[in-house]
Parts: sequence; C-alpha cells; structure tokens
Amino acid sequence: MDGLSTIHDDGKVHKDFHSGNVLVDDELPAISDLGMCQPADDNERKGIYGVIPYMAPEVLCGYKYTKAADIYSFGIIMNELMSEEIPYNDISHDNNLAVKICKGFRPKISEDTPKLIADLIIKCWDAKAENRPTAKELFQILREYVGEINVKDGEIYSQIKECEKIKENKSKNITNENESKNLQNHPQAIYTSRLLNFKNLPEPVNSIDYLSSFQGNLTFKKFNIII
Repeated sequence: MDGLSTIHDDGKVHKDFHSGNVLVDDELPAISDLGMCQPADDNERKGIYGVIPYMAPEVLCGYKYTKAADIYSFGIIMNELMSEEIPYNDISHDNNLAVKICKGFRPKISEDTPKLIADLIIKCWDAKAENRPTAKELFQILREYVGEINVKDGEIYSQIKECEKIKENKSKNITNENESKNLQNHPQAIYTSRLLNFKNLPEPVNSIDYLSSFQGNLTFKKFNIII
C-alpha cells in the first residue's frame, strides 16, 4: 500500500493496477509496470485500457482515470489475496460483465475474511469514486491493523482467529472435484491488459441486493456505505 501511496503523493495514477503488476521480493510487495502511469491531472484521452475485473466502473464507462480508480483496483487485489481466487474467473470478460460491474456486481468476499478487512474492501469498491478512501488513509489503517495483529485483546486479532477457524472447517469440506472446478478459468476470462471499447454502459451504482448478500457475515457500519 505504501507504493501506491507514494505514486499518488507524487501526483500520478497507475492506470493499469492489477495483481499481475504486484511483485514480491523478500516478502515485500512492489508495484511494477508503470508504463501507463501519468500525472493525475492529465486530461488527454487515450482510450480504455486494462484488465476488466480490476477496472473501476467509471473507467469502463469512459470517464477520466483518477486516483480513486487505483483504489478500486486495490480493493479487488486485496479481496483476491484474502479469498485466494482471481476475480470473475468463471465468466466471460466481455461487455456483459462490464454492464454488471456498472450495476454494482462485485467479486464474492470469502466468509473467512476478517470483517475489518472486508469493510475496507467494500469501501474501495464504492461506485461513487468520491466515497473511496485515499491511498494514504488505507496505508494508515492497514499499518494500524498490522501493529495490532498480535495484540490478543484487539479486534483484528480476534477476527483473524475466528476466520482461521472458518477457513479450517472449509478446507475439511472441500472435495478434490470442487477444488479442481475452482481452478478452471472460463476460456474468455482474460487477465492481460488490452484496449477496450464499451458503448452505452449504465452509470455506475452500488447494488443494494449485492451488499445485502453479505449481511450476517460482514459489518458496514464503520464506513457508512452510501447506496
């Protein structure tokens, strides 16, 4: 998160932020492929380019790429890390998916994701770019969580321990057949950056039905998600 915060503090946006551009060296993640990186106030239109599952809905619609679009991508990457599943791997990455994303469709959040982390992910996914946290805010929050990860009476510690139990129970119930299905990508699921051209996409909105599907597992009170 520090890397993205540094890019944004320098007045730039990445514009092609996805898990394939995150490298790990000595257990430290680093953001790579800065070829699309440009000043945040650059208004020149160069077409829509990227990997659909990681692209913010407003970018799919053709609006200017902003720092908030990088934050949306970070939320997708964070959920991919927590769920250990790449986003939308079982469906075609086409105009239909772009429409669904604009209507509020998002990847599933695994039930073994700590609620505090799930709250952050959902905030990053807000259809209203102005509601998303900044890179600096995310860095500060995540640094706080890391600092409290071994504090036994802390909230993040208790949530992690509870999620570890859920994950352990899930692993016992996963059959080899189900695991194989989860590893199979749809033939039209494309995870390389490409030039895209979508027309007449709906204006981005949050989906009440989609967020409601997480009730009972996640809490949304802390960030006051606006629908």
